[in-house]
Amino acid sequence: MNRYLILATALVAGVSGATASTSKLFSGGTIIAWNNETETPSVIRNGSILVVDDIIQAVSSQANPDDAPRDAEIIDVSGQIITPGFIDTHRHGWQTAFKTLGSNTTLAQYFFRYGEFAAAANFRAKDVYLGQLAGLYEALNAGVTTTLDHAHHTWSNETAYAGLNASIDSRARVFWAYAFHDIPTLNYTVADQIPNFRDIATSDILDGTNTELAIAYDSWGPEPGPEASQIASLAKEYDIAALTTHTLGGPWGTTNLPEDVYPFDILNGTLPVIFSHGSFISARGAQLLRSTNQYISITPESEMHYGHTHPLSYTLQDQAALGVDTHFTFSTDILTQARIWLQSTRYRLFNQVLSTWRIPRNSPMSVVQAFSLATRAGGLALRRPDLGVIQPGAKADLVVWNAAESPALLGWVDPIAAVILHASVGDVLHVTVNGEFVKRDGKITASRYKQVREDFLESAQRIQGIYEKMPLPVLEGQFMDGGFEYADTSIADTKHGEGNGYGSVYTDEST
Repeated sequence: MNRYLILATALVAGVSGATASTSKLFSGGTIIAWNNETETPSVIRNGSILVVDDIIQAVSSQANPDDAPRDAEIIDVSGQIITPGFIDTHRHGWQTAFKTLGSNTTLAQYFFRYGEFAAAANFRAKDVYLGQLAGLYEALNAGVTTTLDHAHHTWSNETAYAGLNASIDSRARVFWAYAFHDIPTLNYTVADQIPNFRDIATSDILDGTNTELAIAYDSWGPEPGPEASQIASLAKEYDIAALTTHTLGGPWGTTNLPEDVYPFDILNGTLPVIFSHGSFISARGAQLLRSTNQYISITPESEMHYGHTHPLSYTLQDQAALGVDTHFTFSTDILTQARIWLQSTRYRLFNQVLSTWRIPRNSPMSVVQAFSLATRAGGLALRRPDLGVIQPGAKADLVVWNAAESPALLGWVDPIAAVILHASVGDVLHVTVNGEFVKRDGKITASRYKQVREDFLESAQRIQGIYEKMPLPVLEGQFMDGGFEYADTSIADTKHGEGNGYGSVYTDEST
């Protein structure tokens, strides 16, 4: 393993202000708990949550239960709202250094500029480590406690370990999905990756951490990659925590639809398989997801930003969770994704009535449904009923919202509506993962966070300098030689007179 990465692991780990107590009592808050009987949230006002080690031991309607341990650390959350941590079922954490460079980019441009095949030659292992770590701190700051990371930074043994070690050091709950793919520019192939993956899978590097090993692979079909059967066998051999794949279809041609994966005998078992996006999923694919209880990850802002869209996802929300995708281009938080998805689904279903010259009499999607997609559904997608819920026996991944003091939340009555429609990342006061504070009193608790920030900015400045001099890809002919032609969209006109006000990407080179 790269010496820098070993040192970084030792350097970054640690929490400021840690306490010797293994019990914590969150006292006096409004708790958005989970009711297994109704499969909906249950609101408890002026209650408490007892956390022992990494588990929620009890949820009480009393602020200070008589049977609480005497040595428990008391965290006064009177007037605040407590929710389970949000779950992100699709992210590429290593790309943080690209922040603001892709503000107007399309998916086709992304493939040729920011994806792993285009970016690999420009990133050192140190850059991957710092980008992954900074990105996960950003997620934790926003109340995202669990991330399924499609880790396509695996273009060398060193960069694979870099992203893995950063995931461990973040102390977030990370399902780190080793991405199998050929990288022609570096002459690094799946055949080279398999021994690297086996080394990781058979080591003790993940023991005692919040990170679990998963697999990402994007060549299931309809014409499977030559190694597809081997990847499926590896998933079973090492009993990985999850498997994920990019799923688009339609004119994009990147299919990996459920019916493409089904022949490899990995949908019907206990392994969670998450299909990212599912933009043009087929009726057969939707049927397979329901019959095998597998999920898609809807990434609302990404699918709007890049243009792969989500014309069918709203019909499959019973087998769906939420994700962020490329956090360097837009919001890093699941709260924003839930809000955007709620309102865009409302718009779509309202419009179905209005287009027939009728008036909607009801709202087609609720804040409870959006909240459940951001929390409980992510746990179910990962086959982890102990994640995304507040109930005895669940993991103590909690978010405390500053509902008592935030101007945005002043006057709230319904805590779910308060969070989904009115709160922001700035209202996240405390965050715990496995019962340990990763954010407290509005600040990341990692003792070396300041140093990580400085190191990351140095790394990002180097990478951004490369990209400022790199011309945008010329998109002509057919996309990926798949038979579908490029075409121009109409440009929004926001300016009087000549020109449309589109502007530019403002970097050091252009300002």
